[in-house]
Formats: sequence, C-alpha cells, structure tokens
Amino acid sequence: MSAALDDAALAAHLAEYAGRILLTVRDSGLFEGKALGKTGDQLANQFLIRALREQRPDDGILSEESKDTPERLSKRRVWIVDPLDGTREYGEGRSDWAVHVALAVGGEPVIGAVALPGLEGGVVLATDRASPIPDAAPRPRLAVSRTRPAGEALAVAEQLGAELVPMGSAGAKAMAVVRGEVDIYLHSGGQYEWDSAAPAAVALAHGLHASRIDGAPLRYNQRDPAMPDLLICRKEMADRLVAACRNPNDKGRDE
Repeated sequence: MSAALDDAALAAHLAEYAGRILLTVRDSGLFEGKALGKTGDQLANQFLIRALREQRPDDGILSEESKDTPERLSKRRVWIVDPLDGTREYGEGRSDWAVHVALAVGGEPVIGAVALPGLEGGVVLATDRASPIPDAAPRPRLAVSRTRPAGEALAVAEQLGAELVPMGSAGAKAMAVVRGEVDIYLHSGGQYEWDSAAPAAVALAHGLHASRIDGAPLRYNQRDPAMPDLLICRKEMADRLVAACRNPNDKGRDE
C-alpha cells in the first residue's frame, strides 16, 4: 500500500479491501452462523488495525473489535472503525451490511468511507467522492431496523406521514440516505462511535445533515464511546425532524 495515500483515499482503500476480505470469508463456505460473523469480523479487523498502524503510526485507533485503551484520548487524530457493521445480515447472505473507516480530528468526523461490499460490484461511499443527492420522494422515506424499529422512529414517522423502509446495518441505512433510497435515518436504540463515525462523515461530505436526535453535534473520541442516537437526513428536513424527536407524540403540530 502506498504511503502517499491521503487520509480520505486511505479510508476508502481500507474499507474496500476489508470488504473484499469479508466476501472471501463468506464465499469460502468454511463457516456458517455465528462462526462466520466472528471469523469475518476478526480477519477484517486484523487487516484494518495492522494497516492503520503501518500507515498512520502516530494516530489513535478505536475499533469495535479491539480492546479500547486510554491512549487514544490524548490524540487529536483518531481512526474509528467497524470492521463488520451488520453481522446478522452478513451471516444471512444479505447485502445490507457495511465496513466503516473514519478519521476524527479534534472530535469531529472529517474523513470517512463506508463500503457496501454486498451490493453488486461493491460500492464505496467516501468523503472525497461526494456527488449530488437524488431528489426526495413526495412522501418522506425513513430507514428503520428490519428486526427492531425504535419506538421514537415509529412515532416520528407517524407524525410526519413517512414511509418506513426496513433494512439492516446502521451503515446501510445511513448510506441509503446518501444514495437517495430514503430521506431519513433516525436511530435512538443505542449505538457506539464506530456505528456512526464513518456514516456521519460521508453524509456531511455529501451535504446532508448529521447530528444527535436533539440537534446536538456529533463528537467523537470520547472516554465513553457510547453514542445512543443519530439523525441523518436531508438538510431541509432537519429542523422539523429535531422538533418531532422532541415531541414524538405531538401529531397535531405542523413544524
């Protein structure tokens, strides 16, 4: 791997190749069920961590699949990765899973790439590959979990008259907004920094809104990596959605 890659190109390169590793593991036919997800997670994580330590030795790293240490807290630049976002979907042979690679600088998600290897031909969305967002549908479309939709998201969807679009991983749902397949991704069921750092960076680079559901900015490389909620949407919808999140049962208001 060339040491000349800039941060954005590195993020995209790593996300793409980690995705290839995951596809190879799944296609091998040697693993199934929980063993498939565990093996894929471990191998993708080993690749990402080793590559980042080689390419950016002075930066901190936070990964879902590696033991966290306080060392990253003293770093201004911290890579935040999720080697396999959507283990269930990956193990079921679905396409709605992802690889997240992000760089937070001073706590802000400035660089990121989300690979969707399960899609035909593989897709990588990144902060240095921004493209126009397709036009919104006449009726808002809200991505929700296909297995356990958050109550807040259901209430907001009812208030706005939004169509629910069930799908898998957090990265898949966030990138569905970037790809124009949905207009809103609202999550309030509990997440961690690695679930949202790369998707938020990519969404922001594409001119979308990304914040906590109360409108507060997303801040990364915190001592506690828990980040329980996330809102990614078209900018023109943000104020109304934040208001709806604050008053999820207020069906009569027209914000």
